[in-house]
Amino acid sequence: MNEEESIKNEAEEIPQEPNKLKSLLKKLPIKNYWVFSTIALAIILIIVLISKGGVTGGAIGVNEAGQKLLDFANAQGMENIEVVDVKDQGSTYQVILSMDGEQVPIYVTKDGKYIASQLIPLEIKTETPQNIPKSDKPNIELFVMSYCPYGTQIEKGILPVVNLLKDKIDFKIKFVYYVMHGEQEVKEQLNQYCIQKEQPDKYLDYLTCFLEAGDSQSCLTQTGIDTAKLQTCTDSTDKQFNIMKNLNDQSSWLNGRYPLFDIYKNDNEKYDVGGSPTLIINGQKVSSGRDPSSLLNTICSAFNTAPEECSQTLSSSTPTPGFGWEGTGSNNAATCG
Repeated sequence: MNEEESIKNEAEEIPQEPNKLKSLLKKLPIKNYWVFSTIALAIILIIVLISKGGVTGGAIGVNEAGQKLLDFANAQGMENIEVVDVKDQGSTYQVILSMDGEQVPIYVTKDGKYIASQLIPLEIKTETPQNIPKSDKPNIELFVMSYCPYGTQIEKGILPVVNLLKDKIDFKIKFVYYVMHGEQEVKEQLNQYCIQKEQPDKYLDYLTCFLEAGDSQSCLTQTGIDTAKLQTCTDSTDKQFNIMKNLNDQSSWLNGRYPLFDIYKNDNEKYDVGGSPTLIINGQKVSSGRDPSSLLNTICSAFNTAPEECSQTLSSSTPTPGFGWEGTGSNNAATCG
């Protein structure tokens, strides 16, 4: 038996030996379920797809795929799990699970027999120039959800760029028009909106602190935020945009699942924002790596004449998703939404 046949046989065995997956998951902290991950499972899935020419026969439906994965997880004793969404990705289904408050993407083959935490492209893609509109002072709008692990990931990547370029760019954090992480996200985004609006000189320091551990109360104190002024702003903003009213009225939620957060509703519609993060430069949606070096290069390409700061070297290490400034993560395009 050659090596490829051995790996394929192992892939065939995984659905029949669920304890392999269960034991692997138990090695990870519960709070990190959303990173779920083993490249090994992804490689096995790809080999299976190649060896079978893609799974095209006996395909199950999207609802059945979600239920099958949920049943599998429940059978392993995993609790507090629900299916958030299922999307047809062509040769696989992407099932979004909610695990202890985190959104976890899992891929299921169309026949419902194999799973993987991520797909690894076999083709090397050549980057296509994005033709980002240029200006003397680029306008940078980053749409996130404050507790989205991929939103916090790109925020950690872009802050060194913003601190380097300073007033040579017009930078603003904006929020996706719905929230996926409950009441804490609603309140945090109200706070951040008002700090950025009325106490802008303290906003970047506050955000840097918040990205360490998500401890809003401590960061308000550490960065010297005027909390009385902040409360007045959040109260008026809440009233203007019906933030808490929408949170408490489930009939108004997006797809019956996600409370609306309408402060930047018009901008969300203008740019067709579909999730966190979404990066807009000079009015155009763009893609970029989430490490400081890639983000610096992307933003600097939007200047008519790039300033000398654009020649500086920033880290090419991608921050980890979620909170915490230590460590590096995968430079992927995952989103909340």
